[in-house]
Amino acid sequence: MRDEDLKSARLLVVDDDAAAVRLLEHILTRAGYREICTTTDALRVVPLFTEFRPDLIVLDLHMPGPNGFELLENLQLLIPEGSYLPILMVTGDLSPWSRQRALSTGAKDFLTKPFEPPEVLLRIRNLLETRFMHLQLLRQNERLEEAVQQRTRELDDARIEILERLAKAAEYRDDDTRRHTERVGEYSARLARRLGLAEEQVQLIRQAAPLHDLGKIGIPDEILLKPGELTPTELAIMRTHTIIGAQILSGSRVPTLQMAEKIALCHHERWDGTGYPNGLKGERIPLCARIVAVADFFDALAHDRPYRRAWPTYEIIAEIRRQAGHQFDPHVAAEFLAMIEHEDAVALVG
Repeated sequence: MRDEDLKSARLLVVDDDAAAVRLLEHILTRAGYREICTTTDALRVVPLFTEFRPDLIVLDLHMPGPNGFELLENLQLLIPEGSYLPILMVTGDLSPWSRQRALSTGAKDFLTKPFEPPEVLLRIRNLLETRFMHLQLLRQNERLEEAVQQRTRELDDARIEILERLAKAAEYRDDDTRRHTERVGEYSARLARRLGLAEEQVQLIRQAAPLHDLGKIGIPDEILLKPGELTPTELAIMRTHTIIGAQILSGSRVPTLQMAEKIALCHHERWDGTGYPNGLKGERIPLCARIVAVADFFDALAHDRPYRRAWPTYEIIAEIRRQAGHQFDPHVAAEFLAMIEHEDAVALVG
C-alpha cells in the first residue's frame, strides 16, 4: 500500500492528558499524517466521531467519565456492522484484566505509556494498512455486486424479450395487428392491480398473459385460419391449444413460466364449470387465468378475425356483463367493466 494513501488517513486522538495529546500530534505530524483531530474531553468523542469519521482512533484507557471502556462500548454502536475501524488503546495499565476487557469491547491494539515514537508509528501503520485493505475489499465486493446485479438485469431483460417474441410467434398466424398478446398482457396487469394483487404478481401476469395462446402454434392452418364455423371435430382440435400451450410451458422453475402454464391451460375454463379442457368451476380456476379470460375475450372480440368481424365496444361490454357468473368470475368481470368505464374504451381497443 502506498505511503501517501496511509498519510491521508483521518486520525482521532483522545487523551485527558494535554501533554500526551501534544506529543502524539507532534509525532504523527512529523511522520507526514495530515488529518489529525485531537481532544482532551471524553464527552466530545462521540460527536467528533460522527463529524470527523476517523480511519483510526487513539484512545486513552483511563480518563474521567466516561472512561476508555465506556467510550469503546459507545463507539461500537456507531461503527457500521461489517466494517473495520481500528481503535488503539493508550494505557499504563498492564493488567491482563484491563487488556482482555478492552479487546473484548473492540480495541485492536495497545500502546503502553510511556511510548516511543517508532512504536507509535509502527502500530498505527499496521492498523491503517488493515483498515485500508478492508475498505479496498469492500469496494471490490460492491463492484462485484453491481456487476452481478447488472448481469441479472440483462438476463431478466433477455428472458422477458424471449417471452415476448415467443408470444408474438404464436399470434403471428391469426392476428393481423400482431398486438393481441401485448394488449392482453396490459389489460390483465391493470385488472390484477385493480383486484389488489401485489405488484410482483401484477408484473408476473403482465409477462405471462401474452403466452395464453401459445398452443395455437400446434393447430393446423386449415382449422386456425378457417373463415367459417368449425365442425365439432375441428372445434375439438382447436380446443387442444390449451393443453399444447401448457405442455410447452410445463416443468419450468421460472415463476413467469409457471404462471403462464396455468394461464395457457385454464383461460378457457368457465366460472360455471362448462369450460375446457378440464371443466374446472369457480375458484378452482386459477385467479390469473380468470383475469386473462376476461381480458382475452374483450380484445379478441374487439378486433377482426378470419371467421368474423370485430364487435362494437358497447356490445362486448354488454356480453361480458351477461356472462358474469357464467363464463366469467363475477367479481373479476365487474372490476374489468369498472376499469373500462374509467378509461377511454377507444384507447383500450386501439
